[in-house]
Amino acid sequence: MRCSLTAALAVAGLAGNALAHREGDGPMRHRKSLGFGPVHKHAIYRSTPYQIVTNAFTRMSEASDPFEVARLFVEDILGNQLTESSTYKIRKDSYTDSNTGITHVYVRQMVNGLEVSDGDMNINIKDGMVLSYGNSFFAGPVPSPYVQAALDADIRYPHHEFCDGLTDELEMRYTSSLVADGEQVVMGDSAPAPVADKALEHLTHVHHSNCRFHDLPIEMAAQTPGQDLDLRAALLQFMVAATPNDHVVNDILSNFDSHLSKMIEYSENNHFAPSDDLPYIMVDNVPDAVNPVKAKLSYVQVPGKNDDSVHLSLVWKFEVEMQDNWYEAAVSAISPHRIISVVDWASDAPVPIPQTTATYNVFAFGVNDPEEGKRTTEKENFDALASPVGWHSLPFANDPSLQGVRLSTKEFYRNTTNTWGNNVFAQENWEGQNGYVDNYRPDAGSRKAFDFKYKPKETEKSDALEEAQKFINATVTQLFYTTNMVHDLYYRYGFDEVSGNFQQYNFGRGGQGNDAVIANAQDGSGYNNANFMTPPDGQNGRMRMYLWNTAIPYRDGDFEAGIVIHELSHGLSTRLTGGPMNSGCLPFGESGGMGEGWGDFLATTIRSTANYSDYAMGSWAANRVQGIRNYPYSLNETINPSTYKTLDKPGYFGVHAIGEVWAQILWVVSQGLIEKHGFSDSLYPPAPNVDGTVPEGDFYRPSSGKKPLVPKHGNSLIFQLVLNAMKLQPCRPGFFEARDAIILADQQLTGGENFCTLWKGFSAKGLGPDASVVLRTPWGGGVRTDDFEVPTACGA
Repeated sequence: MRCSLTAALAVAGLAGNALAHREGDGPMRHRKSLGFGPVHKHAIYRSTPYQIVTNAFTRMSEASDPFEVARLFVEDILGNQLTESSTYKIRKDSYTDSNTGITHVYVRQMVNGLEVSDGDMNINIKDGMVLSYGNSFFAGPVPSPYVQAALDADIRYPHHEFCDGLTDELEMRYTSSLVADGEQVVMGDSAPAPVADKALEHLTHVHHSNCRFHDLPIEMAAQTPGQDLDLRAALLQFMVAATPNDHVVNDILSNFDSHLSKMIEYSENNHFAPSDDLPYIMVDNVPDAVNPVKAKLSYVQVPGKNDDSVHLSLVWKFEVEMQDNWYEAAVSAISPHRIISVVDWASDAPVPIPQTTATYNVFAFGVNDPEEGKRTTEKENFDALASPVGWHSLPFANDPSLQGVRLSTKEFYRNTTNTWGNNVFAQENWEGQNGYVDNYRPDAGSRKAFDFKYKPKETEKSDALEEAQKFINATVTQLFYTTNMVHDLYYRYGFDEVSGNFQQYNFGRGGQGNDAVIANAQDGSGYNNANFMTPPDGQNGRMRMYLWNTAIPYRDGDFEAGIVIHELSHGLSTRLTGGPMNSGCLPFGESGGMGEGWGDFLATTIRSTANYSDYAMGSWAANRVQGIRNYPYSLNETINPSTYKTLDKPGYFGVHAIGEVWAQILWVVSQGLIEKHGFSDSLYPPAPNVDGTVPEGDFYRPSSGKKPLVPKHGNSLIFQLVLNAMKLQPCRPGFFEARDAIILADQQLTGGENFCTLWKGFSAKGLGPDASVVLRTPWGGGVRTDDFEVPTACGA
């Protein structure tokens, strides 16, 4: 047995907070990311008729208003919990899916006029019937308004619980065993001590940087009499924990009064669109924030210290945009300010026909990387449903590059000849900054022929970066093409405007606009990585793609489609789970892990062909045959032995390791559907007819009436089921809830004809009906039991 430091660090990196895990042959910037919060043991998800039993609620007529059905159902569920001080509101991002006919209703708990930010109920309704629902409402006694101090003594603050157990978790999971070069290496007496020490030191540095909480002195945190709810001190407490910059930490601690006095508060301007919601308070001049911070008072549910009780804690809810992170954080409103939960969001007039359809010299969609195929000339996809005005048009009024510019034109749309359109703004970001409008992007002229050379040559390492940058035109073109293809593909499977997709203009079809993806190529803030920030609907998603210094010439992540698709899929799963205006539903643990797993699974499904093959993630960019995961995705148990209980093993700490188990489970499930229904060579549905209807072709089964279109083949069917299930599952789902949502999605789409096929796939990887987990922790810990049986209805 042998173990190298490189191997140890490669495995150790599985716990990191980015897509990539392997150290390159040069310096790599580690993006710090906080992510923790209370475990909601009282949360439930019910997805079968016999589970949905209430005191008085019965199925209503098919013609019933689904929102009235939801209201009656909620009030029946809550019963005498509803009081003047404890009530609810139906969120405005609720919607009806135009394909399935299912109405997804999102409900938020209100206490003393404030939101309980993790008090969520999602109800899925069709034809007067509640199909499934999730509920994490607080059911305890309602506190008096703004009373908090007496409660603090009874609360177990999650960041203390998280960090106190972190060292033990790291030691248990990483020093007991490591997988290196395909061999199990027992860390201890049989391994060189410096190697084991270095691996643990690396992990401790990465993860304890997420636990650097410097409590501000009490006199700092509440030094203004009568201002106990002063949000500035609470915000500074968070920034001390959030910033990766030691200089900023020391500056805040040393010059607290100065920072407090410089921070300016003002109200959010809601004059244009008045709202019943409490307006945000905006805070400017916040150290290490790149934009004003949004803040409002809210409640968060926290566990009791010595029992299973749950309490409400009054908090300041912050939205903090930083250089590499975009946080949603809850900090106790009364000093001393404790950080209770943190989610990092950094996983639509007339319709003219563009005069010229663009062409791109790129690796075509489905070609994963330069080792899989050659570049070809591809046409602008121009899907009339997904992108009605093509990829290079957007309204003048929605163009961020024209903000503040007085326009003389009466035209509605602006047509561009560069990589700037309604779905994505693609450009270089060599400086690694947040600005993007004025960054360089290729211009193809009036013909819109994006034909740029890509042939980097081998150089000295000192010249490798400059060599890669010579081909920025080809790089940005590829990123623009891939991102638009993914936008249109996901749109056709139901990720549309009302469900929160990314577009500057929504064509009057609902949802919030002005949120096209900001896609940065060759981002200068790091190497060997990629990330995606997903704020709520109406705010731009931000994707950063990096160079990989794993080979000479450098490998450009923009040319590995699997990485780009993985990142864009974070936006998909975050917006669909729990509703488009709630970006905190895939925060950490199993739910955060599945956010990673869906990205791997969808990317692998897109690149797969009718001739079955195993696939590894990130092989080309990382210059590593086995890729950046523990195992390739495979049906062969000796190649990928992962089951649900694998999450208990050493080396499966953190969302990426959790995610690859979920992706492997979905891979096995999908192959069962392919065996039953066959394989479609293209995942793209047929182009729509002139009247907007979609022909069945050889893609959909014959349909009639208002029934939803059902993909004929196994790979397109699982694609549809996975996206439909994201809409059905509750906020903060685990593996069981996501599994049940997929089975429910099939029931609604096909009448349940794949019930046993799906269960056989899940059960083959230990996720049968009696699988279980106990002692679950926020970071994904727990004790799991596999179940390889199927429901009785499916036989042995």
